[in-house]
Amino acid sequence: MTTAPWRDPALSAAARVADLLSRMTLQEKTAQLYGVWVGAATDGDGVAPHQHDMATDRTAGEWDELITHGLGQLTRSFGTAPVDPALGAQALARAQRRIAGAGRFGIPAVAHEECLAGFTAWRATAYPVPLAWGATFDPPLVEEMARRIGRDLRSAGVHQGLAPVLDVVRDPRWGRVEETIGEDPYLTGTIGTAYVRGLESAGVIATLKHFAGYASSAGARNLAPVRAGVREIADVTLPPFEMALREGGARSVMAAYNETDGVPASADPGLLTELLRSEWGFTGTVVADYFGIGFLQTLHRVAGSPAQAAHAALAAGIDVELPTVKCYGTPLVEAVLAGEVPEELVDRAARRVLLQKCELGLLDEDWTPEPATSHLDLDSPGNRALARRVAEESVVLLDNPDGVLPLPPDARVAVVGPRAADALAMLGCYSFPSHVLTHHPEVPMGIEIPTLLEALRTELPDAKVTFAEGCGVTDPDTAGFEEAVARASEADVCLAVLGDRAGLFGRGTSGEGCDVTDLRLPGVQAELLDALVATGVPVVLVLLTGRPYALGRWAGRLGAVVQAFFPGEEGGPAVAGALSGRVNPSGRLPVSVPRDPGGQPWTYLQPPLGLAGEVSNLDPTPQYAFGHGRSYTSFTWDDFQGTASEIPTDGTYALSLTVRNTGARAGADVVQLYLHDPVASVTRPDVRLIGYQRVELEPGEARRVTFHFHPDLSSFTDRSGRRVVEPGELELRVGASSADVRHTARLQLTGSVRELGTDRRLRCETEVSAPA
Repeated sequence: MTTAPWRDPALSAAARVADLLSRMTLQEKTAQLYGVWVGAATDGDGVAPHQHDMATDRTAGEWDELITHGLGQLTRSFGTAPVDPALGAQALARAQRRIAGAGRFGIPAVAHEECLAGFTAWRATAYPVPLAWGATFDPPLVEEMARRIGRDLRSAGVHQGLAPVLDVVRDPRWGRVEETIGEDPYLTGTIGTAYVRGLESAGVIATLKHFAGYASSAGARNLAPVRAGVREIADVTLPPFEMALREGGARSVMAAYNETDGVPASADPGLLTELLRSEWGFTGTVVADYFGIGFLQTLHRVAGSPAQAAHAALAAGIDVELPTVKCYGTPLVEAVLAGEVPEELVDRAARRVLLQKCELGLLDEDWTPEPATSHLDLDSPGNRALARRVAEESVVLLDNPDGVLPLPPDARVAVVGPRAADALAMLGCYSFPSHVLTHHPEVPMGIEIPTLLEALRTELPDAKVTFAEGCGVTDPDTAGFEEAVARASEADVCLAVLGDRAGLFGRGTSGEGCDVTDLRLPGVQAELLDALVATGVPVVLVLLTGRPYALGRWAGRLGAVVQAFFPGEEGGPAVAGALSGRVNPSGRLPVSVPRDPGGQPWTYLQPPLGLAGEVSNLDPTPQYAFGHGRSYTSFTWDDFQGTASEIPTDGTYALSLTVRNTGARAGADVVQLYLHDPVASVTRPDVRLIGYQRVELEPGEARRVTFHFHPDLSSFTDRSGRRVVEPGELELRVGASSADVRHTARLQLTGSVRELGTDRRLRCETEVSAPA
């Protein structure tokens, strides 16, 4: 085999793979189409839905027999149980040598891991969750973070990362809101694309998920049917994926669990082949969400057997079954031999898998699985510094009406609440301690995670800081209220540190399978906050959550409100820094904060009938709008200019303004550009984000921000299903949030309706320069 053409690196990947496929048996080709999850639990206490229903444990003999024909993927060698990173890398290398040595062709597996908030491995950096990335409005920073995550993955022998999540929030009651970037497709697309670029630049395959519609589930229930219409899918759900593929270069896509209008995504060739490949030109691999192919039989009931499920998924365009083999193994082989499944479908998928392995160097004769070093530090000082920077930029100061913040350095501070002294309050459900270590209570955390209480005492060494838990996250017991009120009454200011506990499948208040019926704070935390406010002491509400919660109940009654979305291992010092003033908050809301806990779903992307009006007594206007965030300094936006008021539907338009820091502190402002379309052939959101720019300024410093608008950004899906730009009036609104408009430019698009293809412009280019 060493002289065969497929081993020749001088040949094209396509030629090498064509030669290799011609030599492979059916069993060898199908072996490339599935993963194996060694050591996964089958006792119902796992980390994937219905994991206990699937046969994942294998004896050594079964393992040897399984890899005789090769293996497509190895599932979560690090993310299944606590393992020392260096020992884990060596074990993975041994497994790869065994796989390569067992088959005729010596082809190793692709090793994949979760990396939603950092490498999901013991002793690896726990970064802020994606909702916090969205709050930064800082794509370069997210790209830098992803690059570091990718380097750590590669150093351990991992080839593929199952991130980012590009689902756009449609109902914040959904448990997986913490995994998303926000409720806006443009913010999700730009931040998600930055993450993809960072991960791919480290040589790791980024996997976009969940394709598509997963976050539009009915009733916000995880894995529920999707009732979204064709325009919601086309104009809200799909654009982030298109951007991450076209501009980020993602090489893999994960098919979603959900069904839309009766068709499961995993069995939808219109989605996975016609749109993804024929229209968008995607050439990478499509992988199943865990057990998603088996769900075609067991949950969706569109297949009567594992073989039929395999046929449906292969025909739709899923190349790899994850996390372990159930449908693409013996059932598929037997169905092909019986003439029930065309072998061409197997060849198509195997070709894509092997092309990707060729790109990774796994078909090269000199490939080696050996780690580059015997020591792996997955939580290096550089990682921690970057994790803190992301956390600091993600903290959102929602309100500070009386200047209670920053805290005086010698203040008497009562810290109250169930999230103040718990390190896990900083972490989302896909961080290793929350995702895996809860099943291993005997194992230490592996990384240092200062609590907010600890960080605040370090941040304010001259302050008198007292603490009372008050209540649990979900415990209905109010016995601790008395002590909490006493501590607050003795203080100059009370910090009420409330929020979520991340978990899986009902074991938390936020996370996968942890959906809620309304947006009240969990447990009796709202009642605790009422009791603290009743003391008359200024109360600063600090929220450590995975979703927004309704805050209208306390409107005008709080001294300040600080929101942090699971800010990671350095979240404690980051939030403490924002409270002390060492950090000037610059985060902006990636999701609206509702006024009332009911009346969901609601996002800011509402057409006119979704807004407040006289036809209903219910007002859905949020307490804090998408894009909102305050600062300890002040900014002015002056000298607003536009180049024209009339442009053709394929023209360009520039608008600019000068941002000046008029306060005494350095700070960052986020200039946001929104589109308002007064009249269109279908109803449109009243406003939607089409551009933004984060600007960091010293006191007195000014910068000129210019947005280069193209009418492609005003496009939408019309009644016939075409994406079009329509002539007519437009308003470009420059604002500090979706509800705080500072300047408006009115445009007239001239010409005829213009239909767009896949070469349409996806982003508004911005430029920052010195003021004239």
